[in-house]
Amino acid sequence: MATKLLLTFAICRLIVTVGLTLDPTELLLLGVDAQLSVDPTDVKAASLDFGLLTGAQPPLAVMHPASSQDVAQLVKAAYGSNFGFTVSARGHGHSINGQAQTANGVVVQMSGSKGGSGVASGRKPPHPRVWPQERFVDVWGGELWIDVLRSTLQHGLAPKSWTDYLYLSVGGTLSNAGISGQAFNHGPQISNVHELDVVTGKGELLTCSEEQNSEMFHAVLGGLGQFGIITRARISLEPAPQRVRWIRVLYSNFSTFTRDQEYLISLHEQPAGQKFDYVEGFVIVDEGLINNWRSSFFSPHNPVKISSLEPNGGVLYCLEIAKNYHESTASTIDQVFLVFATSGISFNVLNSKLWLMTEMQEVESLLKKLNFIPASVFTTDLPYVDFLDRVHKAELKLRSKGLWEVPHPWLNLFVPKSKIADFDKGVFKGILGNKTSGPILIYPMNKNK
Repeated sequence: MATKLLLTFAICRLIVTVGLTLDPTELLLLGVDAQLSVDPTDVKAASLDFGLLTGAQPPLAVMHPASSQDVAQLVKAAYGSNFGFTVSARGHGHSINGQAQTANGVVVQMSGSKGGSGVASGRKPPHPRVWPQERFVDVWGGELWIDVLRSTLQHGLAPKSWTDYLYLSVGGTLSNAGISGQAFNHGPQISNVHELDVVTGKGELLTCSEEQNSEMFHAVLGGLGQFGIITRARISLEPAPQRVRWIRVLYSNFSTFTRDQEYLISLHEQPAGQKFDYVEGFVIVDEGLINNWRSSFFSPHNPVKISSLEPNGGVLYCLEIAKNYHESTASTIDQVFLVFATSGISFNVLNSKLWLMTEMQEVESLLKKLNFIPASVFTTDLPYVDFLDRVHKAELKLRSKGLWEVPHPWLNLFVPKSKIADFDKGVFKGILGNKTSGPILIYPMNKNK
């Protein structure tokens, strides 16, 4: 089976540029209906991104569109204008190297257009529209995934594939790929799109899908914003689980770690009870905490040190897996402590829900086939929404300490299975050693997804 590992050193985002330069007052002559803001607050926000690596690049103005037509009108004006100016679409600003910035041009602020200083009174982008019977949702390109989740959950539904962090725009992640631990099963987010509305570099508004304007459809998805601005996406949905059993296990041997990851993602065509719903992993360098900024998995009062599991130091690898379930398959209890003597795995559930024994046996059966360090199984049980929103909770803690709005150097790489061992030796154990405290994520992916 062909597999690839996606190694993530950061979160990336969006987008589109056309044109040259002009004076701010000349923008008013273009006849653009949506309000263009030159408010210093809007301009400053649009001049920076999550990476904070490129320095501020202030635009001449910021557009807060309320419709696809607003975006098309601006891009068409830029394309046909004698002045010429650049246009860049910005979601939630999670670019790393200034991709959504445009000095002396216009930034189209796709996210945040439902409020703020630049929004014309009474004109707002459409809210998500859920089609429960058809199991899809139509969403504005600037909609944040957390808001898509909230809208679809009202109908007991949710998108199939996610990113680890939900405060990203739909158009932004679809312009990249949209990868998390569900990608081995459902593919990345770009594999779960039925239809798009796209504004091209000439200002044309096209609806595209597998059947209609298919070349544009495939070019835009994962196209890094080079073929158009996504203003609407129709996203596939599935029944939403209610709770998640979240498990972490540790490895000291990289080959064993990757072999177990590859085994788990090879089960993607099996029935739900015979596979996990989420498979991911990360690298832990010497003396680092197993807990990291991405989650609050472990108790802060009882941090787990690498040295307690790997006394000789070195690199450890954490396999992160999760099993979704519904409360209808659980019985309520106040406190249960189960010990499976055959595997030595303990589950502690406080004031929560206990899976039926059959559910627990499915998880135990899957874990028995893995070769992790026996004493390194850590589990927690939590609501589905809390699991999906886990990185944002850590973000709030870092913001409170002034540690979020700092430079974020980040790198995403696809590494083929045949080269991953060399990568481990040369990068994880070589170049990095114990010199980094940032997250190093490893996503196992099926090539055919």
